[in-house]
Amino acid sequence: MSSTSPLTHFDAQGQAHMVDVGAKPATHRTAIATGRITMQPATLALIESGSAKKGDVLGAARIAGIMAAKKTSDLIPLCHPLALTRVAVDFVLHPDDSAVQCSATVETVGPTGVEMEALTAVQVALLTVYDMCKAADKRMVITGVQVLEKHGGKSGSFVHTPGGAG
Repeated sequence: MSSTSPLTHFDAQGQAHMVDVGAKPATHRTAIATGRITMQPATLALIESGSAKKGDVLGAARIAGIMAAKKTSDLIPLCHPLALTRVAVDFVLHPDDSAVQCSATVETVGPTGVEMEALTAVQVALLTVYDMCKAADKRMVITGVQVLEKHGGKSGSFVHTPGGAG
């Protein structure tokens, strides 16, 4: 592998390594990720009413997402442990297509971005919804987990344009 490869987690010999961010300046960094879980209408009604067998589904999923963001470096082998300054996990119910949309906003001041933390928060929050509702609906599907925005650092801002290249 060439040292000019866009895959920064590999050295010139093609070996996986943790990227050295020691010389990078600490800047304010933000990432927003999203994803959704679709389900049967009756399952969404259980979530909305708060009467799911295991309790407050979205409350538990919010805490799970926040905790997951804080543990990302324990889950993704080459991620740096980061001191997060903010993690917000929010949900929107979509009754028209029986779905729950999850968004996570993660911030830090440091030498590397927080995209992985935002993606991890969304995925674990949605997995928690699945876990808490699987007794009622085993056909739930998690889709569309993606970074919507990223700000800060040398590469600047990225805003995902639906249907576009980025």
